[in-house]
Amino acid sequence: MTDLLNRGVAQILPDKNSLMEKIKNEKIRLYLGIDPTGSFLHLGHSVVLRKLQQFAQAGHEVILLIGNGTVKIGDPTGRDSSRPMLTESEIEENFKNWQVQAAKVLDFDLIKIKRNGDWLDKLNYAQMVKLMAKTTVQQLLERDMFQERLKNNLPIFGHEIIYPLLQGYDSVAMDVDLEIGGSDQTFNMMMGRHLQKIYNNREKWVLTTPIINGLDGRKMSKSYNNYIALAATPEEMYNKVMTAKDEVIIEYFTLLTDVSDQQIEEMRLAMNNGENPMIFKKELAKTLVTMYHDEVVAGKAADNWQKVVSEKKLPDEMIEVIVPNFDLPLVELAKIAEPETSKSHLRRLQDQGGLELLANKVLRVGKKNYYQLKIKEN
Repeated sequence: MTDLLNRGVAQILPDKNSLMEKIKNEKIRLYLGIDPTGSFLHLGHSVVLRKLQQFAQAGHEVILLIGNGTVKIGDPTGRDSSRPMLTESEIEENFKNWQVQAAKVLDFDLIKIKRNGDWLDKLNYAQMVKLMAKTTVQQLLERDMFQERLKNNLPIFGHEIIYPLLQGYDSVAMDVDLEIGGSDQTFNMMMGRHLQKIYNNREKWVLTTPIINGLDGRKMSKSYNNYIALAATPEEMYNKVMTAKDEVIIEYFTLLTDVSDQQIEEMRLAMNNGENPMIFKKELAKTLVTMYHDEVVAGKAADNWQKVVSEKKLPDEMIEVIVPNFDLPLVELAKIAEPETSKSHLRRLQDQGGLELLANKVLRVGKKNYYQLKIKEN
């Protein structure tokens, strides 16, 4: 229970002690809500998924809520413009892709899947008016992103204002004890706590998980290209970890692995006393690859990295990439090899000498990523 409510936790509201007392005496019902607006998951997403899995393994009633109702509005969190609305087929397709990746962390045999469209789509006019009467426009506009839009004279649409109410109503409909989510979701989750008290006259706790930093020390994000995908190959995952700043080593061990607190503290002290961080970065890379693949391929990934970086040799195994021809510009070839990487980043990489077409049609992207290019046979 100590790790459950401490490690990988940013905040517990209204307080940790009362929740600890609750789960000492009974199994609770909790949920994580996802709005399947996209299908790409990285290690930053795994922080909250790991916490959900820990509650499931502890025997609590765990619900993964697909926001097929709320996603039609779109969560405005962290955005300065309205999200586009998705169709039901787009929502389901996104969730299928999401589930395949999330299964690397979650055991879906232990987790119930629900969809909030089952109750939100059925709310009638009178129920919506009653729901909207539970808070004020001023309270809803307190959200940081709305204040930012007001300051910049940007539009705030009516459907965005009611989003926290609809997400909060999920807690009422499922009558939960706890909601977990990233710390950027605190406002929405606290709305659920507010509504649970009004509708069901009982307590609901909120547990937030930290927003993890990316390889370069900034927030892990696809747009920054500083992420590690959950679906990354063993070599890609290992190589990317080895590019991480030393400052994130302890953070990654703490939030992304099951390595004990004692071992992590020993690493922290060793680095503070002058031990080379590279030793622990290699251990982190091998630990993560073992978690998401297995120990054998983790060993191979470590050997390949050693050959490529230390011995300046090509790796034994490379991802095969099919291209229309070999005469495309390097940026175009690299974009085919790494479709998730932006062209602007690849152009900067090229300017820095980070793109190269080697002998035998091997494409080097950055210092450690190598791809065997081949033309599709008719």
